Amino acid sequence: MPLLKGGMIVADDWVRIDEDADIANETAVVVSLERWLSEADTLRGRNAPVAVAIGNHQSPSQIVEDLETIDAVFLTFPAYTDGRAYSQARLLRQRYGYKGEIRATGNVLRDQYAFMQRCGFDAFEVADDADPAGWDKSTDAMSASYQTAADGAQAIWAKRHGMPSSV
Repeated sequence: MPLLKGGMIVADDWVRIDEDADIANETAVVVSLERWLSEADTLRGRNAPVAVAIGNHQSPSQIVEDLETIDAVFLTFPAYTDGRAYSQARLLRQRYGYKGEIRATGNVLRDQYAFMQRCGFDAFEVADDADPAGWDKSTDAMSASYQTAADGAQAIWAKRHGMPSSV
């Protein structure tokens, strides 16, 4: 599945690892939250990046103490009607101050691209026929926001009252 990052399709160097699979020391791997929680010390000692995939039913609060050592967090949209990953991304960026990659996986749709970016996503697994220019164009559809978000954009109410953005 192509990876959209920074407005371009880029190479995806991450390898998803099964729960009981051996992990090569020099490979960038994606592990489940369960595996991270049980093997964090070993995974931190490797010579390659580690990403943690968090399910929709799991809380990012379980990795707060480890965020400095996690290179990416993968969050899933199982259906376009399931928005729990938005909340997880926003928690990671705003409450926990996570600076690494937050990747949207699953049912990632172009018409939700701008909302995902506002919540803190910065990498997107998109459909095989995705046109990066079209995805970027979809962010121009909205010139103002009603709510504050992880992107720090000033909300309409703050503009109206001459207030700075409150993130």
